Amino acid sequence: MTEAHLFAIGLALAALSGVRAYLTVLGVGLAGLMGWIELPPGLEVATSPWVLGTAGALTVIEFFADKIPGVDSGWDLLNTLLRVPVGAFLAAATLSPDGQLGTAALVAGGSAALLTHSLKTTTRALINASPEPVSNWTASAGEDVTAIGVLALVFAHPWLALGLLVGVLSCVALVVFWIARAVWRGVFRPAASPGA
Repeated sequence: MTEAHLFAIGLALAALSGVRAYLTVLGVGLAGLMGWIELPPGLEVATSPWVLGTAGALTVIEFFADKIPGVDSGWDLLNTLLRVPVGAFLAAATLSPDGQLGTAALVAGGSAALLTHSLKTTTRALINASPEPVSNWTASAGEDVTAIGVLALVFAHPWLALGLLVGVLSCVALVVFWIARAVWRGVFRPAASPGA
């Protein structure tokens, strides 16, 4: 793989970890363990039985916790401390030919994970304001499908995976902006005068 491919893979994995960190680590580890891909030296730790077992258990917990309104926001808050370092590690480990993690790659990966995590957390907070649970389940299922789809693409077509991820996140960001603007205008709209 070329350096550009590794860059796209590392950035895509980092961004994806901001949404589903445990599923991302589990997917990378399983793909390396099964021999579907040749992992860079820094990512070989993901094939460890301990890492796979922990990531698998946390993926199952996250799958259910993320479907419950309110619980998902608490889960996201707790995972802020984990998703960003995981993204930083994934990007740096992917770009490291000798297993040494570079500072620039750590910063790029952490920034990508923080951006996607912030977008996910903001979106879910807005969705939780609605009284019905269907939108929460739909958003969570959409995140699951997106994470699995991007993981399937990331090693075969890293630029396509990165482009798809950026495209989906841009659409979500526009929708969040539109909803936030509508809510902001509704909250701060001046009250109509009684005689009008």
